Order: sequence, then structure tokens, then C-alpha cells
Amino acid sequence: MQANHANSKQHVKSIYRPKTAAIVIIAGLCLLAAAIASSIIYGAANIKLATVWEALVRFDANSTAHQIIQRLRMPRALAAALIGGALAVSGAIMQGMTRNALASPSIMGVTAGATFMMSIGFAFMNSPSNITLMLLSFAGAGLGAGLVLLIGSLSRRGLTPVKLALAGSAVTALLSSISSAIAIHFNVAKDISFWYAGGVSGVQWVNVQLLVPVSIIGLLLAIALSRSITVMSLGEEVATGLGQRTGIVKFLGTLVVLLLTGAAVAVGGTIGFVGLVIPHIVRFIVGPDYRLIIPCSAVVGALLLVFADVAARMINPPFETPVGAITAIIGVPFFLYLARREGRGL
Repeated sequence: MQANHANSKQHVKSIYRPKTAAIVIIAGLCLLAAAIASSIIYGAANIKLATVWEALVRFDANSTAHQIIQRLRMPRALAAALIGGALAVSGAIMQGMTRNALASPSIMGVTAGATFMMSIGFAFMNSPSNITLMLLSFAGAGLGAGLVLLIGSLSRRGLTPVKLALAGSAVTALLSSISSAIAIHFNVAKDISFWYAGGVSGVQWVNVQLLVPVSIIGLLLAIALSRSITVMSLGEEVATGLGQRTGIVKFLGTLVVLLLTGAAVAVGGTIGFVGLVIPHIVRFIVGPDYRLIIPCSAVVGALLLVFADVAARMINPPFETPVGAITAIIGVPFFLYLARREGRGL
């Protein structure tokens, strides 16, 4: 057993790629800055880069272009970056803790649970505040994840990756159906349609102000847990043998996922597959060490969602395609590939 533990640790160390991770982060941040600039420039009304700079350094309240930049496009671009990073980090943590290649907030029922609780809030509360919606989203994320794990654990051969994915699909369908029924019965379908579609078109500075501290706290906690998640990804027996307190790590990791996913869904709605695709891409580039995977996933996830938001505006102008549809085009083939590969565990 000790030999297996030593071999597992040596395997992780042998493919530890900090220089590669540094290149990914630096290049990703440069591309992210370009993507945010593109998000501010392009839209129903294209704006020159010089005008964007003027709006930042010499804001003129009487200028329509400056108003569009400051009040609409800047919060939208920043929210897309924060949401993409939050979802990618959540997916990385879930995959590391469960050793499940199919784990992600959208597939494991987390986003559906968050949307479900928000629909209840709109139905039974009079104009719920942004903070209230975020708290409901946290609670719903926990509900969705709990139901998936409960249903998956009832299977005879345990929690195989595909069985968890099937349980997640069932819970997602159930909660989405109940959410739709609540929306129709209480006549709040228009209020929650934005969260069903997924996107950042209606984001304002107040949403960003709520998203920033939660995202920072969640990312810092994720980075603090990254070494422990790396050990967990080697297997629970190995982690226990190496002195890992697996119960505490799972609790804290779940808390981080609920924080990041709940905040992302409360602001951007049900944007799927970011948390599935990005950790796999990053893991392929930088290796299996979550000290590198988590920060790189945050940068690459932010980059993906900002570009997806720009693409959503350019496909059929002046109308906008839901960002969730763009990420699904990327994520569904990737999910089918992973499901086929992992299906041998059925």
C-alpha cells in the first residue's frame, strides 16, 4: 500500500508543469484583456476603441456612447469573465474530488437546483433583491447536488461516472420541469426566462459588486484546497493513507462549489458545459496537479465565456443568441465523447 502511495505522488510530481501553467495564465490574461475590449467595442452599436478609453478616463455623462460603455458593456464583460472563471473552477473541484470525468455544475444538477430555488423566490416573494436571489441560488445549488448524490448512491454498483451523469440529467429534468410549472402557475415566466436562457445581457454594476467578493473568496479557498484536491484525485484510499482528512476536504470543496456556482447562476443563469470542458483542456496542458489546474481553469473559463458572449451578439445582430446555446454547441460533443469513454464503467 505504501508503495502505491509513493508511486501516485511520484506520478503527479513527474508531470508537474509550472512553467507551462505560467505561460497559460499569462497568455490567457492577455487574450482575456483583448476579449473584454472586444466585448465593450462590439454590439448593436459598434464603438471605437478611442471612445472606450475616453469613457474610462474622462467620462461624459451627456455622451450616449460613454453611457453604453460604463453602464451596459463594462459590467457585462466583467460579469462574463467572473462567471466563466467561477464555473470552470467549480467543475475542476468536482472532477478532482469525485474522480469523475463527467462532473460539472450543469450536469450534476447544481445549476438546475439554483434556478429552481430562484423560481420559487420570484413566485412567493415580491420583487426579491439581488442578495436574496443569490442566497436562494446557493440553497438551490446544494439541493440539486444533494439529490444527485442521493440518487446515484442508491445504485447497486455505486457511483460510476455515467450513473452520476444519468442521475444529474434526471434531477435537472425534474427541477427544470417543476420550475417551469411554478413559472406558469404563478405567472412569473417572464421574470425567470432570463435565467433559463443563460446570459449576461441584463447585468448591471450591482450584480458585479455582489459577484466579485464571492468569486474572490471562492477562488482563494479553491487555491488553498488545491493540494488536498490533488491528493483526493488519486483516490480516497490513497488520500487517507497519506493522512488526508477527506471528510473536511469534501465539505470545504463542496462549499466552494456551492459559493461559485450559486453566485454564477444568480447573475448569469443556466450556462452549461463551461465547468465540464475547461478543466479537461487545462488538465491536458498543465498536468494533473490542481495547484495548476484551478488558477488556469479560472483564466481559461473566463476567456471562453467572454468570447462566447461576443459571439452571441454577432451571430444574428441586432438580436442576441443565448450564451448558454453557444457553450452547449461546444460542450455537448465533448460530453458525448466523455460519456462514451467512461461508459465502460457501467
